[in-house]
Amino acid sequence: MKAFTAWFTGLPSSGKTTLANLLHRELLQKGIVNAELFDGDVVRTHLSKGLGFSKADRDTNILRIGWVCQLLTKHGVSNIVAAISPYREARNEVRAMVEKVGGEGSFVEIWVRCPVEQCMKRDAKGLYAKALAGKLPNFTGISDPYEEPLDADVIVNTKVETPTESLNKVLRLLEKRM
Repeated sequence: MKAFTAWFTGLPSSGKTTLANLLHRELLQKGIVNAELFDGDVVRTHLSKGLGFSKADRDTNILRIGWVCQLLTKHGVSNIVAAISPYREARNEVRAMVEKVGGEGSFVEIWVRCPVEQCMKRDAKGLYAKALAGKLPNFTGISDPYEEPLDADVIVNTKVETPTESLNKVLRLLEKRM
């Protein structure tokens, strides 16, 4: 299997991290050990520490993750990213960076589609409530936009699909492409 970047994008609490973890576990079980997992929250505490949530800072965060994915892809390491990445332009820039070194199709954009009302129900951290109360500015899906992908490689609907059903959609595409 050639190196790839599986990029899970969607609203907060849509299921990105759950699916990214499942994919990573599945790859390890298949013996694909050179795959890195990047969770948006973890990346912000290390690679993007000090960045805020303005559009410029969010784009910088996503482009930093993309740069690391590009570098790892170049060296044959696959990447699994779970990051809100709310803006289309930044996601498209990352696709171009990864495909420049990994070839066409090496970047897989997975839209974790879930209505904001369902995301609010799942929100264990209470972030939506804080955003609705005005205590958390620039919150994606409430006071800051989420630009839905126009041509995602895979769309999973976590409101109606089980995590296994969503994962299987992603695996089918990866098996075809890689």
